[in-house]
Amino acid sequence: MQEAQINTARSIYYSLFSKFFVYDTDYNRYLELLRIIDILKENPLNNEIAEAINRLSERLTPQSQALLVQEYDDIFQNPETPTIRMTASFYDEQVESGQKRVQMLDFLAKTRIRRDEAQFTEYEDSLGFICAVLSELATLVGNGENQYKTVQHCIYADILNEFVDEISKEIYEHLSADIYKDVIVILHSFITFERLYLEVSPVKRKETPAEVTNESCDAISKEEAARRARNKAAKAAAQSNETCDPFITYDVEDEI
Repeated sequence: MQEAQINTARSIYYSLFSKFFVYDTDYNRYLELLRIIDILKENPLNNEIAEAINRLSERLTPQSQALLVQEYDDIFQNPETPTIRMTASFYDEQVESGQKRVQMLDFLAKTRIRRDEAQFTEYEDSLGFICAVLSELATLVGNGENQYKTVQHCIYADILNEFVDEISKEIYEHLSADIYKDVIVILHSFITFERLYLEVSPVKRKETPAEVTNESCDAISKEEAARRARNKAAKAAAQSNETCDPFITYDVEDEI
């Protein structure tokens, strides 16, 4: 039962990131983001996440999503400011639609999951879509579909893990980052948990920003850190019945 709860919690975190890293002005999707923030406030993985979640909860109100939309635009889209690229291919080859996108398409071909082109125009190796896929796969594995464990591991190890530290550093250090600083604090701590859970090492040539280093794990063994993180993830999972991301679709023949 705990394994299923952990995967539910993993799905919640990935869904949170997918909503922060996909441009969307749909107000209902924004309210879903706030709902996830409220869930994570109840059982955060560690104190850093707890503090960041509380700050996000104070800044992001149900009355308006304008603050979040403006900051997203300044960091990722505004031609008048330095903009951050979002695809794994860019960080791998400095081009869009490169080998990492090809890899991601190959991994998706082993699943029923496809990009809903009507809803999502970015490439399959964009950060938001990767997080949406990993959220869905965590849900499927948590529901007992263990055939997806391997592809889940491969997408994390070969795609996300390869550039998540670098893009996190760029976002955290962006002059327009305020809300997104706290998003990166949460992402960094969660990635630390994922590496323990999936037994994947960081990419050594990359450096994570010192400001978001998870010091709480330095004083204990990796095994103890993993045990504590699993327990907290299981508690968080009990708070939600997360639904599929709207940017994900399925092959018609295998629709569930």
